[in-house]
Amino acid sequence: MFVITADQVDSRTTPDIVGRAKERLDAAYRRHLRAPVGRSGGDELQLLLTDPAATLDVVLELTREGRWSVGVGVGPVRTPLPAAVVEATGPAFYAAREAVTAAKGRPQRFALAVDEHASDDVRTRAADAESLVTLLLVLRERRSDAGWELYDLLRDGLPQKGAAERLGISPAAVSARAKAASLRAELDVTPALARLLEDLGRAADDDAEGAR
Repeated sequence: MFVITADQVDSRTTPDIVGRAKERLDAAYRRHLRAPVGRSGGDELQLLLTDPAATLDVVLELTREGRWSVGVGVGPVRTPLPAAVVEATGPAFYAAREAVTAAKGRPQRFALAVDEHASDDVRTRAADAESLVTLLLVLRERRSDAGWELYDLLRDGLPQKGAAERLGISPAAVSARAKAASLRAELDVTPALARLLEDLGRAADDDAEGAR
């Protein structure tokens, strides 16, 4: 399982964005959630997901504007699950708490963790996944507003020719903007990262099963 705990940055001095984010994530990722998105501590979101690709998508969405510290915990959870995710517990939840605490002190405000009792192999896999996701976040930080404008159009399914028409620029200009924004690099690496998370989740579950 994948648990995401996200803490709003500077929540005491900035307007509350938790409620709006909760509604948006519930609607966008409903089929991947084991329970509705939870709100805890007033300024935190908590998600329990089964899908690694959806987990990565949530991380990329929440870290885009620097308004959240995002921690991902990978591993088993205690069953049966309660109706509210904030009442759930287990190694993945403990790891997510560790991760979000670490994320608050990092430039990209992201961290990933597994059970503290996990094997060396699982912990190495987790460190690899964390490093590579962080590298993608660094790449995204360098993207200009124009690059993000194109990213949003292409992510919504518009082809580059259609994006050029929408933006009122030439196809060549769109290609140049896509290159400057490293959009192809992100499109290529995102599925690979999702597979890495899937392998990590499987290894963490097998590790926990073997320890019983």
